[in-house]
Amino acid sequence: MDEVQRLFKEHYKQVMEKKFMESVASKKLEEGEPGWDEVDWESTFFARHLPVSDIADVPGIGHDYRVAMEDFVTRLQDLAEQFLDLFCENLGLEKGYLKKVFAGKNGPTYGTKVCNYPACPRPDLVNGLRAHTDAGGVILLFQDDCVPGLQLLKDGQWVDVPPMRHTIVINLGDQLEVITNGRYKSVEHRVVAQREGERMSIASFYNPGSDALICPAPPLLHKEQNGIVDQNTYPKFVFQDYMKVYGREKFNAKAPRFQTMKSMECINMDPIATA
Repeated sequence: MDEVQRLFKEHYKQVMEKKFMESVASKKLEEGEPGWDEVDWESTFFARHLPVSDIADVPGIGHDYRVAMEDFVTRLQDLAEQFLDLFCENLGLEKGYLKKVFAGKNGPTYGTKVCNYPACPRPDLVNGLRAHTDAGGVILLFQDDCVPGLQLLKDGQWVDVPPMRHTIVINLGDQLEVITNGRYKSVEHRVVAQREGERMSIASFYNPGSDALICPAPPLLHKEQNGIVDQNTYPKFVFQDYMKVYGREKFNAKAPRFQTMKSMECINMDPIATA
């Protein structure tokens, strides 16, 4: 983990820092202009690992960084799959149920968002990353061990997630909320920009395959006293269809997204029926 962190910081300094700091957004913020509600103070790149890796195509990724990242994300993939089995045990589901749902026909999707949150001259005007829930399944976060910023919403209050050395923070996305019929909840979180210090964030997303059929697990459906299954549950959809809605609505509340998918389920069953 120390090697990944060291190479991350080197890559940012050598490849990404100048571009970010010279960006129009950066210059306008230093001038104190308003209108930053829909802007995030972050420098990022994304690497896909499954179904096919593209990490070799990321600009400026040297051999040592690529090898270290590939080893790191492989270990995190194993950890994510272990968590899925633990969730099955906790929920009383058949072992392997969640991994089977995630696999769809062509296997799960898996990728990593690598972020640097530079020191911000006006943290009163801009977020590091706006509040949202994650769309997918299991999120494994390796964050900076010195600079804070990550917060989650609990009981209507923002709570700090303190930086801790050699720690992986586990977060759950919208798909697990649907599959567990609300037993598990996706967590709303944000990053607060900091006036001092640069914060590292390496978030790996172990998600369902694009063709995976997502719906509440039948054993977790609620039953009325007469034994009839309550149909007023989460929607049924194909993961890639949800992602199209999420792409437009990421920074809005998740409940309307679920309702949109419920409406689509009623209007057009063809994509779901043939997945």
